Parts: sequence; C-alpha cells; structure tokens
Amino acid sequence: MAVATNSTGGASAPEARQEIERAKETGIRFVQLQFTDVIGHVKAVTIPIHQLEGSVNHGTWFDGSSIEGFTRIAESDQYLVPDMSTFAEIPWQKGDGPRGTARVICDVFTPRGEAFVGDPRGVLRRQMEHAKKLGYVVNTGPELEFFLFRRGDDGTIQPLPHDQAGYFDYSTDLAQEVRQDMVDALEAFGIRVEAAHHEVAAGQHEIDFEYSDALRTADNAVTFKFTLKAIAQQHGLYATFMPKPIHGINGSGMHTHQSLWSIADERNAFADASNPYGLSDTARSYMAGILAHARGMIAVLAPLVNSYKRLVPGYEAPTYLTWGRTNRSALIRVPMVSPGKSVEGTRCEVRCPDPSSNTYLAFAVMVAAGLDGVERGLELGEPVEESLFEMDAATIAAKGIRELPGTLGEAIEELEKDSVVCAALGDHVLSHFVEAKRLEWDEYRSQVSDWEVDRYLDEF
Repeated sequence: MAVATNSTGGASAPEARQEIERAKETGIRFVQLQFTDVIGHVKAVTIPIHQLEGSVNHGTWFDGSSIEGFTRIAESDQYLVPDMSTFAEIPWQKGDGPRGTARVICDVFTPRGEAFVGDPRGVLRRQMEHAKKLGYVVNTGPELEFFLFRRGDDGTIQPLPHDQAGYFDYSTDLAQEVRQDMVDALEAFGIRVEAAHHEVAAGQHEIDFEYSDALRTADNAVTFKFTLKAIAQQHGLYATFMPKPIHGINGSGMHTHQSLWSIADERNAFADASNPYGLSDTARSYMAGILAHARGMIAVLAPLVNSYKRLVPGYEAPTYLTWGRTNRSALIRVPMVSPGKSVEGTRCEVRCPDPSSNTYLAFAVMVAAGLDGVERGLELGEPVEESLFEMDAATIAAKGIRELPGTLGEAIEELEKDSVVCAALGDHVLSHFVEAKRLEWDEYRSQVSDWEVDRYLDEF
C-alpha cells in the first residue's frame, strides 16, 4: 500500500518525532485525529500518543461509509494522515492529569494513497493550489458570531439569551467571564485572537482571530466552534452557531474578509492607492466574481433552512448583490484601512456566509468564484452606498439589482446551475451535499409549524 505522507505541515519525520516526544514529556497520553464530514461536523478517532508516529508515517484507518458524504459500504476503507502543523494540546484536557489529550487535524486518503475527493479540507486545498498556479496566496479572516443560551435544571437548552446586553456593551454578568475563558482556550490552541465583544442582539457575541492563509483560518474556524461549545458547557451554557435562533432580532453571520497576496510581487494584490476605494483591478475582478456566483454558492455559504430567516431585509444581513463601503446591506463591503496604515491592508468583506457552514467548503467556493472573476477579467459595477432596505421594490428593480435566493430550496437549484461552484466542490461532494440538503428542505416544507396553527386553525 502506498501511503501519502505529504500532510505533516512541512514537518520532516525527525521533526514530527521531536514534537511527539515533547508532548509525552508534558503529560499528553492521547491524541484526537480530527477531520470534518461534508456538513462540517467534526469527527475524531482517539489514539494513544505512542501510536501517533505510526499514524504520521502510515496513516490510521477508519470506516468512511459511516461518515456523512464520504463513501459507500462497498468502498468504505480510508485512512487519516495527521497534519502536524495543527498539533495542539486540548486546554480543557490538560496533560497534568492522567488523561492529557491533544488534537491534530488530518487529511483523508483512499487505500490507493490518493487524496480523497470527498474530504472538505482537500476541496479547499485544491482551490489554494489553483490560486498558487495563478501566482497568489489566498488570505481570509472570518468573523464568527454566536449566541450563548442557558441550560435548564434538566440540562435542556432554554431558547432565551443568557444576557440582555447590546453591541459593544460591557456586560457585568457571566458573559465577560465566558468570553475571556474562550479567548484563553483559543490562544492555547495557537489561534491569535484580535478582539472579543458583545454583538447587537441579546446573548450574541463575536470573537475575531488573526487574518491568515485560507487553509489555516479554516482549520482555526473549525477549532473555534468546538472550543466555544466546550467552554460554554463548563459555564452551564450552550454556544450555538445557528444563524437565526430567535425571531425579531439579528442573526449570526460569518463575514469573511479576503484578499490575494501576489507571490511574485510580494505584496497585497488587492491594493491600489490610486483607486478611491484602494482596490486594484485584480480586487475588482475578484469581487465581480463573488457577485456573479453569489446565487450559485449561497447554498454552501448559508446551508440551513434557518439560514434564509437570517437573510432577510432589516437585520444587517445582506440580501442584495451589491458592494459598497458604508452600506451594510450590501453583499460585499470594502472596509476602511486603519489610519496610519497603507492601502496594503485593503481587502473585501463578503457578508452573506453564516457560521453553520462547513468552513472548508465555504472558503473553497468563494475562492473559486473570486478567481473565476480574476481569470475572466470581470468588470465590477458601481458601488451602492445608500441602504437598499429603505428603497422600494420598484427602485431596486429599476437599478437592475438582483437578490439572493429566498429559501434553501431555491438556493439548491441555483447551486446546480453554477458550473464554477459545482466544479470547485467536485462531483462527489456536490452530489452528497445536494442530496443531504434536498432531504432537509423536503422535511422542512412538509412540517406544520406553530405559526401556521396559530395563524390559520381558528380562522379557517
């Protein structure tokens, strides 16, 4: 059997061995080998630390037929290869006790030693390689919003926020303490946090971490989500990344900042000081690609039935395919560069993704859409700086402004029509993703909700 060993994050065998020996000395006894399914759920198998070197060199086998979107029973054997650049101790399972545990993110391979086409991390890696062939490194920075809810005495989640603070409010209740514990845990994983604050809605929060290459930030986003859930649980709370858990208030987004770094020029390929927005032609074409494929990729960026209850006018969630700087109803925003900094900090912020998405797939389709715009030299339309939420439908129509799909069902149809997004996912991931989402949509639309009963039962 030919086992691929190119996923150790550039670490040589001696370096990997040294890392393992250091872990043993600090009390690490177990290692979680982590990866994600097509939906984005973290999966893991735990091995003793003394088995890790063998896993790095020869892989660890598992049954792929039991994983959402992986393989059929007849072709179930697959193996994991740890990327040792992601190796880190799990801070709430410290090595000073008898069961110190670390985690390492893995790539998935077939028995023939080939990268598995259904591995979401591999889907993103392919887009990073495509960008590299074009001369670029893709950098991203996601902003993941989340809610903290109470747990009842019986352990059930109560659909009430645990605090009543608002945007940037200093909360004197448990919220401040919980966020600080979350930041400590994230930084223990090597994730450099930039800011943590209360968001607009009661019980809603945001923690931002450092901008970096897309694969690293996708790994960090996956770690971010399971870390926050674990820390919240320690405080008797529940952290949820559900996009719209409460009617009538803002939902949770995953605004994603992105730019291209020119390998040849060693500079931000998005920056141009002569442009009023600081945008180069490359940046403008990239943004045009995002807008051109927004309808086709929204099923991946906002993948739940519930996602489309966030993507409605009036709650700072974008529904219109426009761009601007001050307009938070636009799908793409160009943030201001901090005073004293050059336009080298120029980037675009795509505002339609939400944190329920599989971050690897979300990044992959956005990169594919942007690079399609760059390769085809797409022209970016004029910015829209006035709030579209305050315009009537006739004015919006007259301006030729399109909207995102209004439901998951419509989004799935748009996905299947977009050849660029389909190619980015690959046939395997596309077919399994669409199958799962159609089942979700069909199940939802056949349900009778409390709203329907309250609205119609007595009247009719």
